[in-house]
Amino acid sequence: MSDCVALTAARFTVVAEAYPGVLSRVLEPLAKRDLTPDRLRAQREGETMRVEIGLDAMPVEMIHLVAGNLGQIVGVLRVEAMEGRRIRLAA
Repeated sequence: MSDCVALTAARFTVVAEAYPGVLSRVLEPLAKRDLTPDRLRAQREGETMRVEIGLDAMPVEMIHLVAGNLGQIVGVLRVEAMEGRRIRLAA
């Protein structure tokens, strides 16, 4: 009997205060779970920074964990997490 891992495309949008180090802090919750973004876009909008992170295949059960970690970062004002199409892989 094999275990299956459900994967899905995911996108996170983070709005945070623009300060040095915010980008590395936003990427940390992904790095500590061995996840590498497929897409990353960051843009300063006055006193805030908008960071969009896209992953083509992320374990479904990690989405809410990463979103929660992003929301706990000092200076983060808003976090949005979107889930895309699911994929099942045998582990």
